[in-house]
Amino acid sequence: MRGGAQSHLMRCTDGKDPDIYCVVKFQNNPQHSRVLVNELLGNRIAGRMGLPVPRVEIVRVDADLIRWTPALCIEMPRSSTPCCPGLQFGSAHPGDPRRMTLHDFLPDEQLREVENITDFAGMLVFDKWLCNTNGRQTLFFRKSENGGGYRASGTNRDTSTPGSGTPGSSSSRATENAMEYERYSTVMIDQGFCFNAGEWNYPDAPLRGLYARNRVYEGVNGMEAFDPWIRRAKNISARALQEFVKEVPPEWYCDDFDALHRLVEQLLRRVGRLEELILDAKRSSRQPFPNWR
Repeated sequence: MRGGAQSHLMRCTDGKDPDIYCVVKFQNNPQHSRVLVNELLGNRIAGRMGLPVPRVEIVRVDADLIRWTPALCIEMPRSSTPCCPGLQFGSAHPGDPRRMTLHDFLPDEQLREVENITDFAGMLVFDKWLCNTNGRQTLFFRKSENGGGYRASGTNRDTSTPGSGTPGSSSSRATENAMEYERYSTVMIDQGFCFNAGEWNYPDAPLRGLYARNRVYEGVNGMEAFDPWIRRAKNISARALQEFVKEVPPEWYCDDFDALHRLVEQLLRRVGRLEELILDAKRSSRQPFPNWR
């Protein structure tokens, strides 16, 4: 897969479903083993806030699979090394990658019509709170391209009706038209640079956390656009965060629990600064919220 962590798309199983496709980041990725912690905690927190993030799992990759799969390696400038076996971080693909098309860019008109575009405001609250020092990464997809797992709005996907799939038939044309006008959804991916990646600190800056295109913030008329997300962040208790921490394999943070504990303590203190951090972004030279009154 693209990206500095050199993650791999892998087919996984939970013992019941043999076809769970996950983007897997390994402990010995070039960025830092702590980015796996950031991914797990970040996705758990974002999910608790009701934001559109992928299902995430801890994935066990056996040494034999790595030994017999030359592609499972980390490429360095002058050498490569096998991915390490053991527990890794897995982010579930939004659908069957053999059938689904993902986009990391949409033209302006389609971007405006993304059905959950208001979630970009909520994701900015998240990114400011967790100090994501990378640009906000998103993917766009149509739910009907999920190999049949979703149903396109206004279409009939039951192909048992005689003639329903016949090219040129009225039902076929209706399905094609519905697919053409179906709106995209977005999923927010890659929380590895929350907490400033492997540094585990909070170097705030006005532009950090903002999505690259202001169009996603056209619905922001004032601080009230962020208030629901800020309230959700403030409602996440210390106990809930500690439950998330318990999920993290100690080898991901080299058994330095004190450092992880300090990280969470600072996060709890930061929640009171969210309005301030949003206002700092508003006042920046970029002017990301064109309709803020």
